[in-house]
Amino acid sequence: MSPDELTYLGILIFSIPIGFLFKNASPQAKQYGGTAVGVLLTLATCHIHIIHSVITILGTWLILKVSPRSCHFLALGWTFTYLFFFRTVTYFELPTPTPFTNAVQLLLTLKLVSLANEVQEFCRLKKQDVTLFSKPSVINVIPNIPSLVEIFFYSYCYIGLMTGPFFRYKTYYDWLHQVDSTSIPSWRPLVARLKTTPVFGVLFLIVSSYFPLDYVKNDEFYDRGFLFRLFYMVPIFFVFRMRFYVAWIFAECGCIAAAFGAYPVAAKSRPGGGPTVEYAPLERNAEGMKVDLSYDYETVKNIDCYGTDFCVKVKDGMRYWNMSVQWWLAQYIYKNSPIRNLVFGSAWTMLISAYWHGIHPGYYLSFLTIPLCLASEGAMEAGLRRHLSDSGKMLFDWVHWFLKMRAYDYMCMGFVLLTFSDTVRYWQSIYFSVHVLAVLLLILGRVLVMKAPRGPKNVKEKEEAKKKSEN
Repeated sequence: MSPDELTYLGILIFSIPIGFLFKNASPQAKQYGGTAVGVLLTLATCHIHIIHSVITILGTWLILKVSPRSCHFLALGWTFTYLFFFRTVTYFELPTPTPFTNAVQLLLTLKLVSLANEVQEFCRLKKQDVTLFSKPSVINVIPNIPSLVEIFFYSYCYIGLMTGPFFRYKTYYDWLHQVDSTSIPSWRPLVARLKTTPVFGVLFLIVSSYFPLDYVKNDEFYDRGFLFRLFYMVPIFFVFRMRFYVAWIFAECGCIAAAFGAYPVAAKSRPGGGPTVEYAPLERNAEGMKVDLSYDYETVKNIDCYGTDFCVKVKDGMRYWNMSVQWWLAQYIYKNSPIRNLVFGSAWTMLISAYWHGIHPGYYLSFLTIPLCLASEGAMEAGLRRHLSDSGKMLFDWVHWFLKMRAYDYMCMGFVLLTFSDTVRYWQSIYFSVHVLAVLLLILGRVLVMKAPRGPKNVKEKEEAKKKSEN
């Protein structure tokens, strides 16, 4: 492990005992203490480069102050424009930020864009309340527009500061004003969530020692046989997954220790977004006695390891990976796509996601391969799978799963090699196999759709088809 990785791991482990200290603290102690820890961590790892996050916060606050009713896209434009400047500071002869500064800036960008959306929604509902003389639904609606100091508290809270999960301002506010936090379980869900991390950690150390990424950058690697080169992307993606599994599970456990993001199961919370239905933080029976509620931590769930590894589709694999960020992308980017179409919307979202991650060409090469894979699997499902028997569908799904994992292996190489030359060199050495296969399957699926008999489009046609089959 590199020194940076050890530092990240140390911060994540440190956040767990600190979380237990904050769990039952007062709102003021959580607010001031959580921010103090976050600021100290930021100063210790980012040094003078903390100025980047301060400038981003001040700019967003100014937008919220000047135009609260239409601040969402303004904040999105501001934070993403500053992100470009942040990536290119060396061109202005400014010092290169530390990797930890980059992590803070990434999460801060998501937070501030989400905050602007929450402020805009608050203003809209407030206007609606006055106009209609009725109280609109207040699920995930902030109680007021936060001040500059409150934005700083939210931005620098130690929870999720560098590794996520992303959370909305309302989630942070609910944590500060949690009702009866002593009744919210932490130990059991924390132990249950942590129990797989030793396995992931050991697998990461073993496999990474036998299959180092740097070997792919050596000329010697390309003297090896085609099958070896093709296989090598499998352990590279495996190591990549194990690293993030450990990091994100520890990050979730830091939240669980502090009871951060804990909501009643009845709230039907979603990762990143929080509750989706109205819920009662406290329930009482007929005698007025408090009823124990069941809680979950779905709001801060960032990774579904089983779903990531064993889901069938490329589309589903995205949903189980970095789940809080995927919610942010779906909510603020995909839904605002210039063209409402699955493939174009996915391409638009992946382009923004690549930009958010950085300006390395490998990000764009990898992320923009995903829409092709989505179109390919959609065409094959429509052209072939829907016409198969149950046993045929099962076989199709197994093949689909295998190809899905190979597609992610292939795309991971661009994500970790970063440069255009290294990524294209590796893909070229395996003859752009996933791109070629995806195009061929897309064409095959489209041809099968055209040749398949047209099914009934409406109820009347279905009834007539049923009568003909009975006769």
